[in-house]
Amino acid sequence: MFRHIGITGKSHDQQLASLLERLWRHLQERGEQLTLDERLEEHLPGCRMASLDTLAETSDLVVVIGGDGTLLHTARILAPYDVPIVGVNRGRLGFLADIAADEMLGSIDRILAGNFEEDPRFLLRTRLENSAGEMASDNLALNDVVLHKWLTARMIEFELWINGRFVESQRSDGIIISTPTGSTAYALSGGGPLVYPDLDAILLVPICPHALSNRPIMVSGSSTIELRLCGRTTANDVRVTCDGQTTLEMTADSRLLISKAEHPARLLHPAGHDHFKVLRNKLDWGGRRQ
Repeated sequence: MFRHIGITGKSHDQQLASLLERLWRHLQERGEQLTLDERLEEHLPGCRMASLDTLAETSDLVVVIGGDGTLLHTARILAPYDVPIVGVNRGRLGFLADIAADEMLGSIDRILAGNFEEDPRFLLRTRLENSAGEMASDNLALNDVVLHKWLTARMIEFELWINGRFVESQRSDGIIISTPTGSTAYALSGGGPLVYPDLDAILLVPICPHALSNRPIMVSGSSTIELRLCGRTTANDVRVTCDGQTTLEMTADSRLLISKAEHPARLLHPAGHDHFKVLRNKLDWGGRRQ
């Protein structure tokens, strides 16, 4: 089912070497064809290596060892190639990379045996256009796209449009445009709802709005969100970030267009995966009373 397995991870994790060695040796003994992300060479020298872009082109499955941030970065690259991802958690939360390190080998064995559940997650495509409609930037985000103030204590002002219809002019510290996957990330801190991952919806969560009636809303996943700067806000006081990892600059006449990307990220979990169990564990919800 998975003839060629790529392995990547958080390159700056000093504890990564032992996990990589265990995984590599275990999969080799199974007779799997393996390639390691070349950025991890110092952790496991002497292996067959390639760039992450090459892994995306040649792998049938990619194992990511790290936190959710590492998986977000990997998913944005792999999604257009339709490559499934297995996440082994070496971070703090692990909403996406949800296989515990001490369960890694058994969980991956079950997945390679076909005992898995596929969990597609849609991404957001973020296009930054100038007044002439020319593309200045085109990026992906699995969690969220955030328009936010930059190096200023003042609020910013911007217009919100949905499917070509004007919604409001908002004064706030910014706005979070989130996928259901991102509902457990920055949007959660901003007071947004937790959204089940398979819902076809986009969240819009204001950041400290200067209106008590300005609340988070959800729209169809087929919607196109448009943001434009207005009022006395200058472009130097604003930035756009995708998954907290890619930063974009706007100009006074920029239009930020956000819509569902064509290709989803394909997450794989061992059979029996329970999203609510993940929420209970990660958010410290109460369990069943005895």
